[in-house]
Amino acid sequence: MARTLAKRGFPVSEIRRYLEPGPIVLVSSASKGKTNIMTMGWHTVMEFSPSLVGCMISSGNHSHAMIRESGECVINLPTTKLTDTVVGIGNTSGNEIDKFEHFGLTRVKAAKVGVPLIGECHASFECRLNDDALVKNYSFFVFEVVKAHVAASPKHPETLHYTGDGVFMVAGKIISRRSHFRPEML
Repeated sequence: MARTLAKRGFPVSEIRRYLEPGPIVLVSSASKGKTNIMTMGWHTVMEFSPSLVGCMISSGNHSHAMIRESGECVINLPTTKLTDTVVGIGNTSGNEIDKFEHFGLTRVKAAKVGVPLIGECHASFECRLNDDALVKNYSFFVFEVVKAHVAASPKHPETLHYTGDGVFMVAGKIISRRSHFRPEML
């Protein structure tokens, strides 16, 4: 029989450390001849068919405006091999650098959208904006995945799950990047 756990008060502003729904992803975007990549942890599958994914993309992010303008993005799934790249992308602005070039990532032409896939990621999901009713008030986009690309192996890659303050969890293991964390870039 499970025992009752003693609990303490916890700041409500920090509950995402326990409720983040899925792995960290890298969202690539393109608009007006420029590309960008952002690190994102706030996403959720909303429907299976059509395949809908909801994403929170802050209006303060360079990617927000690019995705609003183009109505497209690619959700790329990095593995733990890209941990430092994921952190670096999250700590820089696409206003200042070309993230594909700066981080040595490969642009791969998409099949159905005008946004490049990231070649080094395990999976890439081409998306079109399906519903923007919640963007103005909540920066919440609903995308339809129109094409999926997944590496043949490994079948279950090690992915990163963000717990806050520059700390990631991987299948129960903790990987800390606290010394590289810049909260102002979130």
